[in-house]
Amino acid sequence: MGRNQREREEGDKHAGLLKLAQILTYLVVFAGGVVMGLTTSSHIHNTNFISQPYRNPHHPNNYIPISNCSSSAASPPPPPPSSPPPPPPPLDMGEFLHPPNLTHTLSDDELFWRASLMPKKEGYPFRRIPKVAFMFLTRGPLPMLPLWERFFNGHAPLFSIYVHAPPRFHLNVSESSPFYGRQIPSQDVSWGTVTLADAERRLLANALLDFSNERFVLLSESCIPIYNFPTVYRYLTDSAHSFVESYDDPTRYGRGRYSRSMLPHIQLRHWRKGSQWFELNRLLAVYIISDTQYFSLFRKYCKPACYPDEHYIPTFLNMFHGPLNSNRTITWVDWSMLGPHPASFGRANITADFIQALRNNGSLCRYNSEMTSICYLFARKFDPSALEPLLNLSSQSGCILQIDVVEPSLCYFMLTQIYFENYTDEEIDRCFEEFYEDVHTELLKFGEIVNFKVLFYCCACTTVEGQDPERWIR
Repeated sequence: MGRNQREREEGDKHAGLLKLAQILTYLVVFAGGVVMGLTTSSHIHNTNFISQPYRNPHHPNNYIPISNCSSSAASPPPPPPSSPPPPPPPLDMGEFLHPPNLTHTLSDDELFWRASLMPKKEGYPFRRIPKVAFMFLTRGPLPMLPLWERFFNGHAPLFSIYVHAPPRFHLNVSESSPFYGRQIPSQDVSWGTVTLADAERRLLANALLDFSNERFVLLSESCIPIYNFPTVYRYLTDSAHSFVESYDDPTRYGRGRYSRSMLPHIQLRHWRKGSQWFELNRLLAVYIISDTQYFSLFRKYCKPACYPDEHYIPTFLNMFHGPLNSNRTITWVDWSMLGPHPASFGRANITADFIQALRNNGSLCRYNSEMTSICYLFARKFDPSALEPLLNLSSQSGCILQIDVVEPSLCYFMLTQIYFENYTDEEIDRCFEEFYEDVHTELLKFGEIVNFKVLFYCCACTTVEGQDPERWIR
């Protein structure tokens, strides 16, 4: 029994050894196959094959060559290097200082931020000639356009024009007109609402983009100038103050429009009223379009019968910049009708005496700490029917045609208008003599005068026999 058991154990051990030997044999054979395969693959990779031609029984030559195949065939050439991108356009100082056109896509917030930039460095890196920005807030066409074109004629370096009209309105003028291309991106405006004040600030901001604009006048489509351009330009650019009407009206039309919701920022003692037709210097214009805190109070609490265009700027200047303001307007209006709108004037009202009455209406005002009788430079409201007689009056003018000085850049033509009706020749000559002395004295500030002449030219005299249309005053 024990012997049989030992024999079985030895048999099992022998069978196990045989299986182990078989497994080892398989592993050796497998390893050998792997080594041979790797060796063969390496040999194939480094050997070029030229295939034998394939015999095609249907081909005329009975053989079809097969192209060479090689793992080392030439790769396609790399693409040529791309040309460098064109250089970006250089920064243009001229376009930054004087935008060539008024078209832009800025929102009001973006526009006001851009317009509020003020250089801290003293002086200018260019020859700056101060300009007057004439800003027209209109409901559409400009019926007095020909009169304004005549007013601006010959003075291009000294003014710029900005027109805020309804967004869908296009001002149709010739390319030679100073109004050509002068509409700014606008929004709808409703009378008596804060949108009027929005439009005023929008005009100011667009005009501030031109660094040469120094004075800013707000006008309507019914405004006219009552002096010539040189008089208006000198009056504004020589003034130490801005011209914003600002006064305390104790009635319900003044203090009665104040809202206590504006407390504590705006108190009743700050509240002021004035005409919306203002004139500002550059510094005050920047302050106004930069303000957010106080204008937001007017937007929220000044609603009909409170009118932001009559209260915001007068109140704001009274609170923070009173010494810089003259507290009067330079645009004449007739409120004798005692209504919500001033009186209008048409064809029947326009005479030389009427224009002279606007100029010399008996009032006195303060200008640069002195009293003067020239208090108004513009007037409104004038109907379209007034245009023709106004043009007829403005054509009757005397002209200074020649001013020669040492520095050519300081030489420019100046125009002055005199309405001849009811004036004697002696009065006209005396007027020109006074004008000669004023201009001669002013030009002496710029250097020695080589030649200075005043030529009187009477347009109406060309049709009157025996009257010389031209004569030298001096």
